[in-house]
Amino acid sequence: MYSVVKDAARGASIALVDDSIIRGDTLRKVLPKLRASGARAIHVRVSSPPIRYPCFMGMDFPTRRELVAHGRSIDEVRKYLGADSLIYLTVDELTNAIGTTELCTACFTGNYPFTINIDETEIAFASDRLWEP
Repeated sequence: MYSVVKDAARGASIALVDDSIIRGDTLRKVLPKLRASGARAIHVRVSSPPIRYPCFMGMDFPTRRELVAHGRSIDEVRKYLGADSLIYLTVDELTNAIGTTELCTACFTGNYPFTINIDETEIAFASDRLWEP
């Protein structure tokens, strides 16, 4: 459960920082609470690029359909979340911040470090979920 300190939010322009946005569920719960508490503006900043592709190497987002950024522009994600502005890091900014390019960026770019049929792999990885192709 999320709560807001109403006196702090009322009339404020808020910068909300998140490490990543996967499904958008958390922000879709928090932003309306901030608005209801009187926030003047909500600016979301994300310390990763938009996650547009599934991860098959350990993260729990095995299908494109559950990713808020898949098939949406950043402005469409911003509107969906209800933010006044939304800025993500780019892949280049992320790799520069980390200090190496030797990392998997498949969930951001769709370029996996192995050959993959994404449709078949999604079905295989999501077999325990209610997923309809």
